[in-house]
Amino acid sequence: MEETVQWKASVKKKRKWKLGWIIIGSIVVLCAIAFIFMNGFINRSLPQLEGTIEVPLLAEEVVVITDEHGVPHIKAANEKDLYIAQGYIQAQNRMFQMEMSRRQASGTLSEVVGEAAVDHDKYFRSLGLRRAAEKSYEIYSKEGVEVLKWFAAGVNAYIEEATRENRLPIEFTLMAMTPEKWTPIDSLTIGKYMAFDLGGHWEQQAFNYYLLDCFPEEKAFEIFPAYPKDRPTIIQESEIDIAASFEHAVIPPPFNGSNNWVVSGEKTASGMPMLADDPHLGLATPSIWLQMGLQAEDLNVSGVIFAGVPGIILGHNDKIAWGVTNTGPDVQQLYVEKRNLNNAKEFLYEDEWYTATVIDEPIKVKDGETIPYQVVETKHGPIVSEFAEASGEDTVLSLKWTALEATTELEAILHINRANDWEQFEKGLEKFLAPAQNFVFAAKDGTIAFKANGNIPIYKNGTDALLPLPGWDASKDWQGYIPFDELPRVVNPKKGYIATANNKGTPDNYPYHISNVWAQPYRYERIAEVLESGSSFNIDAMQALQMDTMNLRAREFIPMFAQQLKRTQLSEQEREILTLLTEKWDFHDDANLMQPLVFHHWMAAIDELVYDDIPESMLALFSNQGQVTDNLLRQAAENSSSIWISEKGGLQNVLHEAFVSTIESLTERYGDNVTEWEWGAYHQVQFNHPLSDVNPVLKFFFNRKQPMAVDGSAVTPMAAAFDLETGQVDHGASWRFVIDTANMDEGYHIVGPGQDGHFRSAWYDDQIEDWVNGTYHQTLLKKQDGKKLTLRPRSKPEDRMGKK
Repeated sequence: MEETVQWKASVKKKRKWKLGWIIIGSIVVLCAIAFIFMNGFINRSLPQLEGTIEVPLLAEEVVVITDEHGVPHIKAANEKDLYIAQGYIQAQNRMFQMEMSRRQASGTLSEVVGEAAVDHDKYFRSLGLRRAAEKSYEIYSKEGVEVLKWFAAGVNAYIEEATRENRLPIEFTLMAMTPEKWTPIDSLTIGKYMAFDLGGHWEQQAFNYYLLDCFPEEKAFEIFPAYPKDRPTIIQESEIDIAASFEHAVIPPPFNGSNNWVVSGEKTASGMPMLADDPHLGLATPSIWLQMGLQAEDLNVSGVIFAGVPGIILGHNDKIAWGVTNTGPDVQQLYVEKRNLNNAKEFLYEDEWYTATVIDEPIKVKDGETIPYQVVETKHGPIVSEFAEASGEDTVLSLKWTALEATTELEAILHINRANDWEQFEKGLEKFLAPAQNFVFAAKDGTIAFKANGNIPIYKNGTDALLPLPGWDASKDWQGYIPFDELPRVVNPKKGYIATANNKGTPDNYPYHISNVWAQPYRYERIAEVLESGSSFNIDAMQALQMDTMNLRAREFIPMFAQQLKRTQLSEQEREILTLLTEKWDFHDDANLMQPLVFHHWMAAIDELVYDDIPESMLALFSNQGQVTDNLLRQAAENSSSIWISEKGGLQNVLHEAFVSTIESLTERYGDNVTEWEWGAYHQVQFNHPLSDVNPVLKFFFNRKQPMAVDGSAVTPMAAAFDLETGQVDHGASWRFVIDTANMDEGYHIVGPGQDGHFRSAWYDDQIEDWVNGTYHQTLLKKQDGKKLTLRPRSKPEDRMGKK
């Protein structure tokens, strides 16, 4: 009996065990089926690289060769087919990015994101980038309009096809959205957004206004970009809460700039000019740039373009090469507007009230009600302090900005893509108006040149651009723009090179005001130092300079800091670290060193101590903080008075207190052994996808590579600016390009993190290591090998029936 009971229990146990494995096996099978289904579904949206695709409106076949680095080279018999194909190929690679870019710039993110994006949309509706794009479209030539329409047709061919075949990128499924038709206005709006991203100093004007409103004049003026001779009076005439007015404003990174240079044949190994360019923008996945080659009729050009825009904005053809940095001029001006208390739509101008333009901009919100919203535009531009609903009853701020006018950058791009020499190239620049850019140029005929190009306003007095101006006073309006022929320009200089890095580039006797705010000079000074000291430069030398990590800010200040601290009683650990900084560092910001970690945190601690009276919300508007801090430190070291430093106990006390707090925070984070601290443990890059922060699962798919330690910083030629709190590198060389005009067929590139926007693509993030290590890939202009895709005209219905 007992044996029978044991036997039954054993059978029961085996059944449970067997049932458990059946359940587990079923789950595994179901998961496998789900994985196979999802894998197949996701892979359906990968770009097609081989075979044949029928595309509407094509007149003849177009061949697309995608090389080993994911660069598509489009070869068409005519330009109409070329730009249709470019639109189709861009959409294949970057449709989700294009969709989100046009929504971000147009202020329609709330439609797909929900309530969280409402403030963002209000701000961009107030700015009116899309309205500016619509005005621009009206003045485009017939040729420019045709290119925009052809490009849009190619994008829409992809949207229609991918929607019909249920193979849109997975991001559209995750966000439960479908892209609407692409229009020429979408392309121009994205172009306007790039002007926004490159800024124009309105935030510095707002910050200066705040300083004068909250601090004694002498203290406020000490940290102005330039000390004004005539004391401003406007502050006494208005009451605006700057912090509240711009609480939700979207502020571009300060000095969203770049490096570029050209070297004459006298200083190169080949005896021909060389060009290097690396625009510094936000670092994310996908890259802001898409590298492409375009060939049709008399056009053969290679380089990069913003996803959603036709043509090639930076690169080379078989005769010339060009690159840009941000000029950074004062192209944005805040105006204080007096509003009629009896009529909120009327504003004062030259002692008379006029009626402003009121534009309805209803904001649709996903899973919510549409928000009625109105934008008011004065004579100067849109009211930008009202979007936060915090402006005064009778005083508001409007924004005048060159990019909100009708401009024709695509016309310029189409022209310079075909240019054969400097004369033709410069002629094309006449239509490149906003944003103002420093163009450098090198040609096969031996010419090197530079031009700071674009609409740069003429101020009666350069100090006018330091503060908001009275909108009721016509004498404070811009006096037009610097004439094209008088813009800063250099051709074939005797020194044999031209370089720009967002630094001040005009002599003191230049007759026009450009800006009060420039990037710190260290990147330019290092580039010039290398180019001055060398000769027989080759491709490797140019690449090495783009990856150069010399920190001239540290080279200037560390000796001075050490001198000051000699008179301070230091702990043993403090002496050890100071010795490592002064005697064991060559001032390179290399990832494996501890010294950059200490130096950058020390400078940040100085800022925190000196400016602790300024709220965090206002520091975001302090775009020239780095230059101001440097000047205050120099003044104090030269025994000149500095109110900001004196109030904190003087230079010696500021340096020591900041040094102590730096060491304490780094010790807490990285341990007591300072020799084991490393810059790269903190300073890391990942290129985040916009959906990667939604949840860990999406992060696993969209940011599958771990953050990588990286050299450089914001002040080194290898630009790698970082978030102070996390150390994450989020701004830097979005594209690197080097070319020797001795061989115009070969260009050398890095597009971080990769070419493709699809996370299953081999080219999604394959250039992250290249970006970190400085490994360039070669791209050929003329003959390419790779995967071949043929785009052919869509056959007529009767032809298809005949084939069946």
